[in-house]
Amino acid sequence: MAMNQTKLIAVLYAISDQIIEERDYLTELDRPIGDNDHGINMSKGFEAVKTKLETLADQDIGTILKTTGMTLVSTVGGSSGPLYGTLFMKMGMKLAKKNEITFDEFLDAFQIGIQGVGERGRSTTGEKTMLDALVPAMEAMKTAWEADHDAKAALQAGAKAAEVGAEHTKELIATKGRASYVGERGIGHQDPGATSAMFMIRTAAEQM
Repeated sequence: MAMNQTKLIAVLYAISDQIIEERDYLTELDRPIGDNDHGINMSKGFEAVKTKLETLADQDIGTILKTTGMTLVSTVGGSSGPLYGTLFMKMGMKLAKKNEITFDEFLDAFQIGIQGVGERGRSTTGEKTMLDALVPAMEAMKTAWEADHDAKAALQAGAKAAEVGAEHTKELIATKGRASYVGERGIGHQDPGATSAMFMIRTAAEQM
């Protein structure tokens, strides 16, 4: 599988539309454990991303991803903007000046992006954050890809792992962000950040 700028922009449009569509659901998830605004903030950010994408058709893959990240940093409130912004910007830095990438290059960039999220948020898996969807997805994709080099199967494995990871956050006690304030009362509630990450990965898998 190879991806060029045109396909990347199509995937980012689809991700944006999905996050905007899930605005109310993500906000509902945030109500008992956060600021009741995750869906609102993420929707606002991806509306801005869609506007930016209209100007990026002639740019390389790295620039498209970095611009997406910078847009999220500047428009998404709370911690989600800097964290998702870091994910896309780190990927963009890794893929700078490329007009087409292989699946191996995508995996390398995705892993670097996830590492950036962990460093920016000073967090790891098991803390009821977006990493609880991102990391399992990355690991599942790498395992599936190494097994048979089937990009479609690897993406589907990543999407499934992200869904399982997001669901698993119901069992976790948050140690980061606003959700950490509620302690054990957060058990039973799915993390909105892990859920928005799951939507992004699932949508990307469907598109790619």
